[in-house]
Amino acid sequence: MPLPRQVFIAVIGAGGVGKAFLHQLSKLASNLSCSPSAPTYLSLILLSTSKKSVHHADYKSLSNWETELANSTTPPLPLPRLAEYLVKAPGKVVLVDNTSNQDVADAYPMFLKHGVSIVTPNKKAFSGSYQLWTDIFAAASNGQGSGGCIFHESSVGAGLPVISTLKELVETGDEVRRIEGVFSGTMSFLFNSFMPVGGGGGRFSDEVKTAKDKGFTEPDPRDDLNGLDVARKLTILARLAGLKVESPTSFPVQSLIPKELESCASGDEFMQKLPEFDGKMDDLKKEADKEGKVVRFVGSVDVAKGEVKVGLEKFDTSHPIAALKGSDNIIAFYTKRYGDNPLIIQGAGAGGEVTAMGVTGDLIKALRLLQ
Repeated sequence: MPLPRQVFIAVIGAGGVGKAFLHQLSKLASNLSCSPSAPTYLSLILLSTSKKSVHHADYKSLSNWETELANSTTPPLPLPRLAEYLVKAPGKVVLVDNTSNQDVADAYPMFLKHGVSIVTPNKKAFSGSYQLWTDIFAAASNGQGSGGCIFHESSVGAGLPVISTLKELVETGDEVRRIEGVFSGTMSFLFNSFMPVGGGGGRFSDEVKTAKDKGFTEPDPRDDLNGLDVARKLTILARLAGLKVESPTSFPVQSLIPKELESCASGDEFMQKLPEFDGKMDDLKKEADKEGKVVRFVGSVDVAKGEVKVGLEKFDTSHPIAALKGSDNIIAFYTKRYGDNPLIIQGAGAGGEVTAMGVTGDLIKALRLLQ
């Protein structure tokens, strides 16, 4: 019978996703410790934000992380020192990066080479330079060798099984021909409201304001409307499908920010001036309506042609992409095996709880490899 084991967990990021993950971690730790066959004891040894950190030199578990973090006056460890701390832990270590920080992403190869495993929703690690992508997976062992393993399911589609499905299609020898879908919960909500099937919808600027008020957009909506978030996700999927995409800016990405407003000093100024540019979006809506179609913000990867693009497209009202509700995502995989009827994954593609679920699921995968 396998012996009980202890695995040490270090967490960077305690925002919406981070806090949701920490609560899920507590439940997971309780379940694993009660396993009748081979109990695993998870010990949270470090919690860090951009401003402070809590950890102990003797790797004592953080029994009350909320209070300990709130009371901490310790600044976060520089990444090289963090690596040193984790490497010296008396057992296997998993680093959970719940940030979107590029510096942390750039350090992944260093952690992995030292045997520290990583689970993360950080898109910047996998959609940055192609060299970083190569370095990360060259350093990762994923069960083969001395390096740490890495999983990033929630870097695309939050808790939806998008990456694991694509990897399985590729690894089992299917021919992935095209990937298409709505990859942003923000853009999904915005266009489902702006041009719902059956007509209606308000002015574009009003719908952006509604999306912002409901918390669907970033504090500055331009960070959603520039299309870069979707471009990052497409970069990740294109690379998994075998394309050597250099970066999220190396293919056409349509920005919905009027050129005249790109230089606005703040998100508030942008929102004040956006109504002046509603005419163009209204014309697009009328044009699509005359054709019996709706407009949606989508991304696509044509694997055969080696083409990736992000932007507005028109869809028949009977198309699955047109029928989306709320902030749902939909991703369609067109492959040789599935023929003309794509494999479709659909559901909530944003939100702290579902994103954290993807991270927690990745942690379970990592634990299976850490023998």
